[in-house]
Amino acid sequence: MEPHQQPADGEVTTLLRLWSDGDDQAFERVLPLVYDELHRIALRRLAGERSNVSLQATALVNELCLRLLGWDQARWQNRAHFFGVSAQVMRRVLVDIARRRRADCRGGGGAISVPLEYVDVAAPQRDSDLVALDNALEKLATVDPRRARVVELRFFGGLSMEETARALGLSVRTAYGDWAFARAWLYRALSDGGA
Repeated sequence: MEPHQQPADGEVTTLLRLWSDGDDQAFERVLPLVYDELHRIALRRLAGERSNVSLQATALVNELCLRLLGWDQARWQNRAHFFGVSAQVMRRVLVDIARRRRADCRGGGGAISVPLEYVDVAAPQRDSDLVALDNALEKLATVDPRRARVVELRFFGGLSMEETARALGLSVRTAYGDWAFARAWLYRALSDGGA
């Protein structure tokens, strides 16, 4: 495959379904087809974190892969479903790091040890913001799960509005409406919470 050429959705979906059915080699075959997109999502997600976390996009994708490999209940529906779940897992990885750093700061230590390569401690403020956002997003998910997923895919997954709409099976217009509502809801929740 030439650089920047997207693999066919059908090929990726077929391999994901084989992986769901227990074909361990399917993961090895699908990873090269989705890796560039996962790396691009990780780069976009980490762009806002650069001043506060020294985490390589490659390390984030590696941790994502490790977590996905250890997740036996994965029943991949299609390519969009895979990237949606990947966005959730990236969110969990980043929030886990933020929580560990917050705990470390309360304990007075310096650098922390996490399973990711190239991570070190920086200013804790961004960690507090990320944890507060995660908590608010969990509350939004109890009220409106779809709109919470839109935020998760956009903010944590780095997906464009068109990619988000496609992943959730929505029109782009509906996705934009959900995004606007969720942002206002989260702003209010974070403002009320003092974050």
